[in-house]
Amino acid sequence: MRLLLVGRPDERARLRAELDHSSFTIAGEFATLAEARASRVEADGVLLGAGRGFTPRQIDDGDQFEEPLTPREIEVLELLAEGLPNKTIAARLGISDQTVKFHVAAICGKLGAANRTEAVRRAIRRGLVSL
Repeated sequence: MRLLLVGRPDERARLRAELDHSSFTIAGEFATLAEARASRVEADGVLLGAGRGFTPRQIDDGDQFEEPLTPREIEVLELLAEGLPNKTIAARLGISDQTVKFHVAAICGKLGAANRTEAVRRAIRRGLVSL
C-alpha cells in the first residue's frame, strides 16, 4: 500500500520510523494536505502526523477541522454518501479511479475518519452532506 505522510518534519520522521519494517511504501511527504493534493502523487492513503505515531487523529464532533474540504471533495463525499463505489464516482465526475482514491483519502484525513463509512458518518453529523 502506497501512503503519503503529512505533518511537521518531526511527525513525518516518527511515522517513517514506525513504518520502516512494514509492507507500506511511502509515496511522498508533505507539510500540509493541500501540498499533498497539489502534488498529484498516486497513493492509497494519507497518514497525518498527530504527535502520537500513526494512530488516526480523532476529531470530536464539536471540533473544527483545520483544513476545509474542497468543492471537489464535497462532490466526492456526496457520492460516497450515496454508497457509490470508486469506479462509479470516477465515471460520474469524469476523473480516474486513482483520483477518486486520493480524494477519499484526503476526505478521511481531513475528517479524522478511519474509512469511507466513518467519513460519511462524520460529514452527516457536521452537516456537510445529507442523505
